[in-house]
Amino acid sequence: MGGHHHHDHAHTPGHGHHHHAAPGSHGLAFGIAVVLNSLFVVAEVAAGFISGSTALLADAGHNLGDVLSLLLAWGASVLATRPASSRYTYGLKSTSILAAIANAALLWVALGAVLVETVRHLFEPREVASGMMMAVAAAGIAVNLLSALLFARGSKNDLNLRAAFQHLMADAVVSASVVFAGLAIKLTGEDWIDPVASLLITVGLAWGSWDLLRDAIRMGLLAVPGHIDDAAVRAYLSAQPGVGAVHDLHIWPMSTTETAFTVHLVMPDGHPGDAFLHGVMHELEERFGIHHATIQIEQRPEDCALHGKHAHGHSTEHAHTHGR
Repeated sequence: MGGHHHHDHAHTPGHGHHHHAAPGSHGLAFGIAVVLNSLFVVAEVAAGFISGSTALLADAGHNLGDVLSLLLAWGASVLATRPASSRYTYGLKSTSILAAIANAALLWVALGAVLVETVRHLFEPREVASGMMMAVAAAGIAVNLLSALLFARGSKNDLNLRAAFQHLMADAVVSASVVFAGLAIKLTGEDWIDPVASLLITVGLAWGSWDLLRDAIRMGLLAVPGHIDDAAVRAYLSAQPGVGAVHDLHIWPMSTTETAFTVHLVMPDGHPGDAFLHGVMHELEERFGIHHATIQIEQRPEDCALHGKHAHGHSTEHAHTHGR
């Protein structure tokens, strides 16, 4: 089978991507969350300066980062619904990966700015209006929990929405700790509690967001998505009847919700037909969450060496199984 490589995308009737929410279907959730959090940031910054609380400013800095990250995630979810074009053959799905990386970076920049302010206040403690500090932080808990609930469902299988959800849940925890810090200041009269609370909040948020940053960067580097065991995929393909060898297996994220896949299967008895390919595609999606698969069939093992030279340059000829 010299230069013909068979590939298929398993668009069989009734077997599509119906179990994935449309990437742009969370527009209302993003809109509500952005408005709520924007209004709250303005109120919190004002209250932080009036009350003299760095813990409130720390929370406001993080909330501002959240508003920006929500806007980024929203923009990416809209762009991800754009149809494919001749230049962007997968559409703009991967903008969700860029948004996840930018979100994680933004959060760390905000934390760095808060840390500088916190250290300054540790050495120069200021009197804190603990009552206002507690009241504003309590409002923050409500705003953040309400916003987080909007993304709870979608966050299970979309890193972009998970980033939004985690940021908002982290904010709720931060606001709760500011309430406790305000209460401690009210009971003891010790103003140093405020910058110390701010420091603990900052370190806690950095620790909590590390996984998000790592996952986002891995996606940007096209690593195999965390939920897919590439060894199990290889073992499954190797076990298929007629498969003599599996090589050039690649699995990479197309977006925060979709995965692409290519593989060469050496099948000495020749191409097994479309039914085999459709069955394998179905299993790859159902068992491993791989949505866009391309399978290339080769009859002779020596084809591996021949195509191995071209495999990474994609300069080989392709023949769709649908036309055969």
